[in-house]
Amino acid sequence: MSYMILFKLLGSLALLMFGMKSMSEALQKMAGPQLRHVLGAMTTNRFTGVLTGVGVTAAVQSSTATTLMTVSFVNAGLLTLKQAISVIMGANIGTTVTAWIMSLGFSFNITDFVYPAFFIGIILIYLKKRRIIGDFLFGVAFLFLGLGTLKETGFNLVDDPQTNQAISAFFAHFNEPTFWNSLFFLLIGTVLTLCVQSSAAIMAITMILCSTGVLHLDQGIMLVMGENIGTTITANIVALGANTQARRAALSHMSVNILGVIWVISLLPWFLKMVYGLAGYNPETPDLAKVSVVLATFHSAFNISNIFVLIWFVPQIEKFVCWAIKPKHADGKEEDFRLHFITSGIMKTPELSVLEAQKEIVSFCERIQRMFGMVRDLLVEKNEQKFTKLFNRIEKYENISDNMELEIANYLELVSDAHLSDETKGKIRAMLREISEIESIGDACYNIARTINRKVQGNQEHFNAAQYKHIQQMMELTDEALTYMNELMGGFKEEFDSSKTFNTESEINNLRNYLKSQNITDINNHEYTYAVGTTYMDIINECEKLGDYVVNVVEARLGTKLKTTTS
Repeated sequence: MSYMILFKLLGSLALLMFGMKSMSEALQKMAGPQLRHVLGAMTTNRFTGVLTGVGVTAAVQSSTATTLMTVSFVNAGLLTLKQAISVIMGANIGTTVTAWIMSLGFSFNITDFVYPAFFIGIILIYLKKRRIIGDFLFGVAFLFLGLGTLKETGFNLVDDPQTNQAISAFFAHFNEPTFWNSLFFLLIGTVLTLCVQSSAAIMAITMILCSTGVLHLDQGIMLVMGENIGTTITANIVALGANTQARRAALSHMSVNILGVIWVISLLPWFLKMVYGLAGYNPETPDLAKVSVVLATFHSAFNISNIFVLIWFVPQIEKFVCWAIKPKHADGKEEDFRLHFITSGIMKTPELSVLEAQKEIVSFCERIQRMFGMVRDLLVEKNEQKFTKLFNRIEKYENISDNMELEIANYLELVSDAHLSDETKGKIRAMLREISEIESIGDACYNIARTINRKVQGNQEHFNAAQYKHIQQMMELTDEALTYMNELMGGFKEEFDSSKTFNTESEINNLRNYLKSQNITDINNHEYTYAVGTTYMDIINECEKLGDYVVNVVEARLGTKLKTTTS
């Protein structure tokens, strides 16, 4: 085999994989927000979950994308583990469409349609408004071009007597239908799919080997089952850094496919008889032209039958993965810096990665409000030891706040490197502003805590009753503003009443202005010293700044400017 043929094989395989990736990403750009809604809404029971998985995978043409998306939703708390298992089952059925596309490429000269697709696609890309459709057509064209070239090169390779003899001699060692030979091809299918990270590419290679007669159909079927196991390993790898439930969801995918392989192998003679009947194939008189159809039929029959069998055992599968993967630590450790929803590589689809970041921002906001609650407790804490412990805890939260802003920003920058829709680009810009303002809220909380700490460490005289009352009043309004902000961040912006934030911010500004004037009067009347008055107003002013940052977060989320009173 010449190097040119080898490079042609590798290049056509790369074209096929790139085409699948481009087509899948274009479909996800077109349907990203809808897919998020569908996955979140259409999983009321295991049966609707399966239908959801089928529909989403058929739409995006990638079971890996659907599985990663589902694992991410579990990681983000949007799906329960039981719902995720049913969606993943459906994804296994949806991915069989890819095998039929491959089979179609072996039925006629599919490359005839490639060049018109390239031509129409480039026109649509330059029209800009239809760019996503153009990207989709380019993906389809690259897929078919890679498939056609792979098919042509494979047949040319087999036509060479020397190469044909060498390849046939290798596979001839495993022609005997023994358990160990079957296990060998099952493992080969698993390992190759894991290495290439594309079950579609290995399916195409399997069809070529079987269609040219180099590989026996029974061996090809074992490769197909191995591909079903290999494709589950991707989600398990990327879920390693996710939370416990996400890792359990990924393991459930592998468990479902391994269980399917076990029971199908145990009934393989009868199962193959059914597949041959469905495909109209007679194994006694093999027809190489029909082999690709038989493999596609087997792939569909295997996944559909497996889901029909295992859908009744979803609760048992859930119990097994919960037993297999124990929580890393108890739930009370939220203060350790760890992003809950964003993990490296957990999402391969940029449009849907935005959801991960949004959930992390919601967690960021909730953490910041907890931090402000600690500041309020610090103000009234009299025990010196407890005061020091609480201040150190606030200081730790400040460091966490800085790290969270940096990590989320880095993640959003990675997402923005991909081709995105204008809507998603706008969301990312808004989210970057949100995390900057949320981090500023953390800074304000820490500044208040430091002011209180300086007062205590400097043995300043205590605030009088009126000052305590006014500080508590200001802090109550500030906490109210934070509550409204969290209500917006965790819900739907269309349902949020922005007047609540507007009114609270106006009250904060008015109270600050009143207290500023009253403070000067009280100092002149010798109600308290100038030093105490300065510390008092530092706390009041920092609360007012915090309120401004809250308004900025709300404005970034809503995409509109609130007409608040000037600070």
